[in-house]
Amino acid sequence: MVVTQQEIESRLWDAADELRVAMPEAQYSSVVFPLMFWKYLSDTWEYHHQEFLAENEGLDDLSEEEAHEIEYRDYQSFEIPFIHPGTVRERRASWSSILATITQPGLGQRVRASLQAIETANPDKFSRLFGSMTWTSEEVLSGEVLAAVMQAMDRTPKMHEGNMSHDVLGAAYEYLLKRFSDGAGTRAGQFFTPREVVELIVEVLEPKSYESVYDPTCGSGGMLIASANLLKARGGRGYTLSLHGQEAVADTAGVARMNLFMHNLTQFQVEVGDTLKDPRFKKLDGSIKQFDVILANPPYSLKWKPWTKDRRAIGGVAPQSSADWAFVQHMIASMDPKKGRAGVVLPHGVLFRGGQEAAIRQKVLDDDLLEAVIGLPANLFYSTSIPTCILVFRAPGTKAEERRNRVLFIDASKQFTKAKNRNVLAEADIADVVTAYWVKFDTDGSPVDPNGAGGLSARLVPITEIVANGYDLNMGRYIKQAAAEAEDLDALIDAYNVARAERQKTEQRMLDVLAAAGIEGFDE
Repeated sequence: MVVTQQEIESRLWDAADELRVAMPEAQYSSVVFPLMFWKYLSDTWEYHHQEFLAENEGLDDLSEEEAHEIEYRDYQSFEIPFIHPGTVRERRASWSSILATITQPGLGQRVRASLQAIETANPDKFSRLFGSMTWTSEEVLSGEVLAAVMQAMDRTPKMHEGNMSHDVLGAAYEYLLKRFSDGAGTRAGQFFTPREVVELIVEVLEPKSYESVYDPTCGSGGMLIASANLLKARGGRGYTLSLHGQEAVADTAGVARMNLFMHNLTQFQVEVGDTLKDPRFKKLDGSIKQFDVILANPPYSLKWKPWTKDRRAIGGVAPQSSADWAFVQHMIASMDPKKGRAGVVLPHGVLFRGGQEAAIRQKVLDDDLLEAVIGLPANLFYSTSIPTCILVFRAPGTKAEERRNRVLFIDASKQFTKAKNRNVLAEADIADVVTAYWVKFDTDGSPVDPNGAGGLSARLVPITEIVANGYDLNMGRYIKQAAAEAEDLDALIDAYNVARAERQKTEQRMLDVLAAAGIEGFDE
């Protein structure tokens, strides 16, 4: 049976929609993703179990231990054990087994016991995979609602390789991520970066076969998956990438692990913890582990506890009010010295804010680590409507010759299409930015072929010019179009101030007239 993408997505959303009576849409992911992954594991295990039985009909004389050894050696890649073994309640921790009990009390307890048993039986693969599982409590989600969700999800076609490809399964998972993000509004920013922004960063950094990729604030794992997908689309071997991520929220880290598995990516390690306070990827000597490609969309202007002594703090320590540059410092420390490159999405304030951030910015520029600043449109993200930018870094001495001691500025602020809840970058917009990024420049810093810059304003600026501007990276200083827009904004502000002053004068005259007539209270 051929399963269409639309069919599986529709069925999965029907299951998620059963939660509407129990919780806000922003919380759907904590329930739906563990259930979906459990069903995927169970369907896959059962598929291979039937293969084992069909191909080994003559092994009836084997002991249970011998049969188990053959099945898990030759057919299964993970184990689905029994819960409550040796008791009258013994049953396999599989989807179909527990689904058969949905009319009995304690459904949530059985689901929890099953998921925990799978984690315990497969510590190398599924340790802490399903998160806190608080939703299995009757007080959080009633047995009736949980049963309805499971029954609806059971109408989804079997999720195994004999019935659907990992491309279909992974796309369905991403479909749900986006639907949940659309419904969650600004809260979605903690685990989901819009796919087109991810694609743009990955296109610029160009992961290659057998390289290591690291996301220090990995959310649901989208950037890691996109790296493998791009490599595969270009004829490379996406599965050869060594993928690493760290996420502060345990449940979100679980979503990332499930997402990676759903995309048939098994060479990964996702750790839980605060990357700035407790980086989990380290070398034996305690220094930060280094990777070929580092990419991230960290929380913007996060209040944090600044380092007192840390080798990552090149140029100084970021202020308590904003960890933006601290994330950059961590990513720089994580770059492989021979071919490391990093891309990060941040608010425009990192380009020009003073104080401690200015000192860090100066050090990064003096060391010639910053390769590019790409200005993005406003309202691209679920978590904020402000305009953002992508900063691209290269390990010391690894920039292309023509780009050394220079910084590339690309203004893509007008490259977007308006959608329902936010602006989006179309494929053509992404292609234009990528074209502008890779274009050749003359000695004056202008594109050799202006049409080759994708129609965008782009300029390769000498660091000496940036130094003359006090290490300010504000794009309006270096690109005419952005400068013109900045001038227009100044004019609008001036016009607003004039109009505001006139309005205040008029209001005061009105209040004086009313007061003279004995009418008071309008100025309260």
